[in-house]
Amino acid sequence: MSVEADVTETATGPRSGRGWKTWVPVGIGLAISVVAFATLHTMMSSLSLGEIHAAVAGVPTSALVLAIFFTMVSFAAVSLYDVVAVETIAPGRVSRPVAAVVGAAGYAISNALGFPLLTGGALRYHAYKSGGIELADIGRIVGTSWFALWFALAIMLGVALMVDPSGIPLLKDLDHRVDLVLGIVIVALVGLFVLWLSRGAREVRIGRFHMALPSHRGALVQLVAGIVDVGAAAAVLYVLMPPGTVGSFLLFSLVFAVATVVGVASSAPGGLGAFEATLLVTLGLSDRADVVAALVLYRLIYTILPLVVTVVVLAVIEVVRRRGVVAGPAKELFRAVEPIVPPAVAALTFGGGLVLLASGSLPSVASRIGVLGDIVPLPFIEMSQLAASFVGVALLIVARGLAKRLWRAWVVSLGLLLAGAVFAMFRGLDWEEAVLLVIQATLLLGFRRAFYRRSVLNPFALTWSWLAAVLATVMASIWLGFFAYRHVEYANTMWWDFALNADAPRFLRASVVAVAIVAAVGLDVAIHRRTEKLHRASAIPPEVAPIVAASPSTDAWLALLGDKRFLFSPDRRGFVMYARSGGSLIALGEPVGPPDVVSELAWSFRDLADRQAERPVFYQVGPESLPLFLDMGLSALKLGEVARVDLPAFKLEGQKMQNLRTAMRRAEREGLSFEIIGAEQVKAEMAELRAVSDAWLENKAGSEKGFSLGYFDEAYLSHFDMAVMRKDGAIVAFANLWRGANKEELSIDLMRFLPDVSRVLMDALFAKLLLHGKEEGYRWFNLGAAPLSGLVDRRGASRWNRFGSFLYRRGGNFYHFDGLKGFKQKFNPVWTPHYLICPGGFDTAKCLVDVTALISGRPKQDP
Repeated sequence: MSVEADVTETATGPRSGRGWKTWVPVGIGLAISVVAFATLHTMMSSLSLGEIHAAVAGVPTSALVLAIFFTMVSFAAVSLYDVVAVETIAPGRVSRPVAAVVGAAGYAISNALGFPLLTGGALRYHAYKSGGIELADIGRIVGTSWFALWFALAIMLGVALMVDPSGIPLLKDLDHRVDLVLGIVIVALVGLFVLWLSRGAREVRIGRFHMALPSHRGALVQLVAGIVDVGAAAAVLYVLMPPGTVGSFLLFSLVFAVATVVGVASSAPGGLGAFEATLLVTLGLSDRADVVAALVLYRLIYTILPLVVTVVVLAVIEVVRRRGVVAGPAKELFRAVEPIVPPAVAALTFGGGLVLLASGSLPSVASRIGVLGDIVPLPFIEMSQLAASFVGVALLIVARGLAKRLWRAWVVSLGLLLAGAVFAMFRGLDWEEAVLLVIQATLLLGFRRAFYRRSVLNPFALTWSWLAAVLATVMASIWLGFFAYRHVEYANTMWWDFALNADAPRFLRASVVAVAIVAAVGLDVAIHRRTEKLHRASAIPPEVAPIVAASPSTDAWLALLGDKRFLFSPDRRGFVMYARSGGSLIALGEPVGPPDVVSELAWSFRDLADRQAERPVFYQVGPESLPLFLDMGLSALKLGEVARVDLPAFKLEGQKMQNLRTAMRRAEREGLSFEIIGAEQVKAEMAELRAVSDAWLENKAGSEKGFSLGYFDEAYLSHFDMAVMRKDGAIVAFANLWRGANKEELSIDLMRFLPDVSRVLMDALFAKLLLHGKEEGYRWFNLGAAPLSGLVDRRGASRWNRFGSFLYRRGGNFYHFDGLKGFKQKFNPVWTPHYLICPGGFDTAKCLVDVTALISGRPKQDP
């Protein structure tokens, strides 16, 4: 285990807005939820909880059995989506049983929790990456599944138009012959598409994006699976509905599909409220207790039951895994389903919060509250109601931390579940609810190993979409309360009515608490999101300087800047220097230390990032270490090339060096002289050096950089010899010298000069430095990097290489890439590539943003 040395950090400054692309969909989703609950309130105006309870009890057992059967059929069909998609996109990399299990379990979680990107695509990424499937291919797998679903809906619509269009909105008013023609055309187009697939391998291309399409046999399997999936899911609700309330099953399936789409568009988990309202409005079923009972049972059977089964199966797998008897194909299955644990537990915890909120919105059982009143004082009952609402909302919030595998979220969730069980008992002897929460806490204990990440940032920070889901859930519980107490005459005095039988006032007060918590969290998301800023004068561990002095690489001296953290090897002979920006832990270069600790330190840093739920990034890595980082499953992006001058071979004679000789002679005529100031004398010259630095900064856009670039800091510069150019005795240019161990390399870091002193000032300074390094016996002089230099722009090159090459060619007017490389080329250097090492896929773009923000001195924090 490696040891981490902390560096002081402070959190300051508001986070900028995320833009309309983030909050507009969230706002639309919330608007759908608000309209949905208002519609439900109108369409259920004459119903009571007692009538609905009686209707639920009156549903025949045969209907329940059929509903469970059709649920199993639907999830079996869903599992075929992934099986066919994996066989099409990445054949042979993941076995069919694994693809089937991941597909079914992933849908069970996303159907209950919502957030399809988190619980759908991300879940498949973690489950399938062990099979070597890249993120782009996983996106194609998900896309192929959606492809099949929409084609299945098209087939169902076409058949409905041909058979009975009377129940389809808009189309029902057309002539029946038009309906028939439309239906035939839709079915024929799908048939032609399958026939087209039978003529050979096909793919879809949209710009640079391309997705392989399944064979005609695979398409037929997915098409049938889609029809079976939608049909079986609709059949679950269809068999629960009372006889005579709906028309043909085919048309009901279409209405069911539309309601599902509206539910997905809303912000509520599982489309809660929006799905039900769409169905009731479309079918024209208002004030029907038996219909509402069917919807409640549908939620329990099709949404809750698969989630519970998934969690139980995961618990069994965890028990078997701990016994250490897993081998063969089962080992692959267990490894693939392990990433499913966090989102499954998050969904279960989110459900626990919903149960607490919903229970608090319903009247207490009179006999139980009477017994409780004889044992517990009324203030305890009142406070338990408020505390249970607080715990319910808190569980909705911390569930996101569980989905990210955060250890602190696991600890808090465990405490909240147990506290919720206690409060459930004290507010109304709700023992069923208390037992459920205790079972959830027990399951959470069993999955302890899945929550190992220890983020040093706020583990409970929410995205706008998750906050919208929390708000929609709270809205659902409040609507349920107003529905339950609609017979209670409202009065201002209700807020202050404290009595054993005052359930409605308790509900109102608890609702205020829930809304206040959500509002407070929303304000924190909107206003108090913080960016992390590293304190540049932090204390540096004493072990750092000796390790840096022993390193042949001069870049190691950046460890003395004071803006980094350090991860030490167990024997403290080496370290990784890094900083945090956004959702990334960014290491500068390779680990510093003896060769025997470098590999283990690199892996330790990767493990540290994983434990803290961050992206591991290694910035400015040489080609020699690429195999090590590729073994970690990371990607390498070429940043450019580093120029190094072979000092033993360097000389000023010859035609190529004519310009340098001219520059040195002109510098002498202009009265410029070169001098090396020892580190012990630098402090005495610090005021003059600062004046030069300030004048140089005034002519530059922006401010001081950091992390991979030095900045003017007296404590930092006092460590180094200083190369200066003087004119009339005054310093007009300077550069601090980095000296590598064993005279392997000499380099400079901070280079500043006064403007308008001489046009040959820098040429002369570098020429003098190179000759000085050669005289002292150094092997190389490092001139630094030329960004984006050497990137390939060919048809088969990666997108990053082609984009970087384009930027290098077209961005010269803004960034002067060519000028920088041309200046260094004067010294006839050897060019060596250097790389950014980071996770692949969509994370690559995030890592680039995080690195840029860190170097600019404005490290950012992810949502």
